[in-house]
Amino acid sequence: MTSSIYRSAQSIFNASLIVNSVHAAGAFIAAAAIAATFICEPTHAQVNDPVISAWRVNLTGAVGFNNLTADVQQVRYSSTYVYVNSSSVPSYPIGPWMGSPNTVTNQNFSFRFLRTPVVKTGTKTPTGLGNIGIWVNGVGIYNYSDGRSYNNKNIWHNDAIRVEGPSFDACGGHPSPNNQYHNHQNAACLYSESNQVHSPIVGYAFDSFPIYGPYGYVNTDGSGGIKKMRSGYSLRTMTTRTTLPNGTALASINYGPAVSATYPLGYFAEDYAYSATNADLDLNNVRFCVTPEYPNGTYAYFVTITAPGSPAYPYIVGPSYHGVVDTSNAMGKVTVPTGVTNYNPVDMDNSGTVDSADLGRFLTQFGTYGPGDFSGNGIVDSEDLGVMLGAL
Repeated sequence: MTSSIYRSAQSIFNASLIVNSVHAAGAFIAAAAIAATFICEPTHAQVNDPVISAWRVNLTGAVGFNNLTADVQQVRYSSTYVYVNSSSVPSYPIGPWMGSPNTVTNQNFSFRFLRTPVVKTGTKTPTGLGNIGIWVNGVGIYNYSDGRSYNNKNIWHNDAIRVEGPSFDACGGHPSPNNQYHNHQNAACLYSESNQVHSPIVGYAFDSFPIYGPYGYVNTDGSGGIKKMRSGYSLRTMTTRTTLPNGTALASINYGPAVSATYPLGYFAEDYAYSATNADLDLNNVRFCVTPEYPNGTYAYFVTITAPGSPAYPYIVGPSYHGVVDTSNAMGKVTVPTGVTNYNPVDMDNSGTVDSADLGRFLTQFGTYGPGDFSGNGIVDSEDLGVMLGAL
């Protein structure tokens, strides 16, 4: 049965090289979808694990900035961990970075993520400098901070979006002093935002909980339609910086600068205060909710934006992680043990065989962003179809 589906799909794909590609792609979907209804093969028992399948693995030799190897190179997994190797170089165009002396190099990163993340009880672990997670294309995610504070007192911390924003490219990223490309805010070129559907998984934090784009279900049980997730943070109303967001009154020696054109509201992270009123997310940009990939619910971070699409504090992951952090990721050089299983992205149900079930999954993704984008161009299209058909 699989071979007949393949032959039908292949003939339509070949025809797409001759006729209008849009109509051919539509014809392929219709024909293959009809054929798929007659598949008699049993459903695979192994459930697809999002932390394995969400990654944008480079199957086509795509390169990015300065002809560097792009995206994720390899995904492997054990019963406990998923291991991800990446360059932190996206396959989409990046740069220029106005005023920045830095460039972008292949970082040869290796990270790991728990297949079953653990919630951190008690005091949460603050997000530090450097990578706090990675996007699904392996590019580094940084927190809100640029690593500096007013008068170096570690009290009023610079907000990277405000202070370093002029050096960001059109994709919202820039290189660090060690030449690693990264984002402090939404990776604008990674995926297309849509207020009509639940956002895809766009990354994983180093506590192994998923990061979604800005749109989720209205209700945490997956009902109520789609809405933009609201951060609970807003700018404080003040003209002087004499207290912290929690109300702590500072000694005069620890005052921040008065609000001015040089130091406008939003220049420092402490210019924001959190309130749960009308917020969808907690102070770390997290909520427990049903998502398309986690029908039984998961703790998840959401990228936060304002109505026009501009970044909204705390942008991605909040001031602290929700779960237990894997400190082995700090340097991005995790050692991958022997005996792990290689993940094949074309084997979309992770069954160990590329077959009609994978073709069916692929068809449901056609025209969208997500698993099935084997070429890494941001949409599942006829180019990806060629990769799928070649593997059947």
